[in-house]
Amino acid sequence: MKRRMFLQKTSLSGLACSLPPFLSLTDPSDFSVEELMGKADIELYGEGINLRKEAYESFLEMKKAAYSDGFDIKMISSYRNFYRQEGIWERKYLRFTDEQGMAPMEAIDKIIEYSTIPGTSRHHWGTDIDIVDGNPKVSGDVLVPEKFESGGPFEGFKQWLDEHSEAFGFYLVYTDEPRRRGFKYEPWHYSYAPLSIPMLTAYRKLNVLKLMQKEDFLGCEHFTTGFMKTYIQDNILDINPALL
Repeated sequence: MKRRMFLQKTSLSGLACSLPPFLSLTDPSDFSVEELMGKADIELYGEGINLRKEAYESFLEMKKAAYSDGFDIKMISSYRNFYRQEGIWERKYLRFTDEQGMAPMEAIDKIIEYSTIPGTSRHHWGTDIDIVDGNPKVSGDVLVPEKFESGGPFEGFKQWLDEHSEAFGFYLVYTDEPRRRGFKYEPWHYSYAPLSIPMLTAYRKLNVLKLMQKEDFLGCEHFTTGFMKTYIQDNILDINPALL
C-alpha cells in the first residue's frame, strides 16, 4: 500500500487551531482515494491515540485542559482502517442475517444506525475520536447517549466539551438536531475540523458507488444506486453543519 507521510509545518500548527474550520490551511487535493477510504498507510501519532500529527497535538492540549478541570479524557476509538471497519461490518451483518433472520437490506439498515460502510468512515482519516471521561466508574457499554445526558456519569464531561472542544478544533459530528437524518446521535464522537473538513471536501468528489462495486465484503452486492445516494446524503453529509 502507498505510504504517505503527513507533514505539518510547526509554524502553522497553532494558527490552524485558532482559525475557523472553513479557513483550513489544508488543500483537499492532498488526499488520495486510498487515504480517504482507509486503505493507505498514513503516519499516526500517540500510543493509544492514533491521530494525524496536527490533530494529535491539539488533542493533547484539549486533554490537558480537561484534566485541569477534573476530567480525564479516555480514547475509546480513533483511527480505524478499511479492513478493521470491514471486520466490524461483517460481524454485524452475519449476526443480523444468520442469527436474527433479517433480510439483507433490513440488516444493512440496522447496521448503519451507528456503523459505517467500510471505505466511508470518518475514522479512516485519523481526525475523528470517540471519547469518554475516564474518572467515573461505569459498567457496561460506555458509548450510549444516556450516559452523557442529565444524571449520567458523563453529564459534566459533555458540558465541558460543549463549552471547550471547539477551541481545540474538535467538533461534535452527529448532533441531536431532531431533523438530522443518518447516523444516530453520538455525543462521544468529535472531529478535528481543520483536517476533516478538507478531507470531506475531497471525499465528496469520489464516485462512492463505483468504488463499492469493486469491493467484496458481505452485503455490498445489495448496494443500489438509490441506496448509496441516500446513504451519502443522510449518513455522510447530514452532520454538524460546522464540519461541512
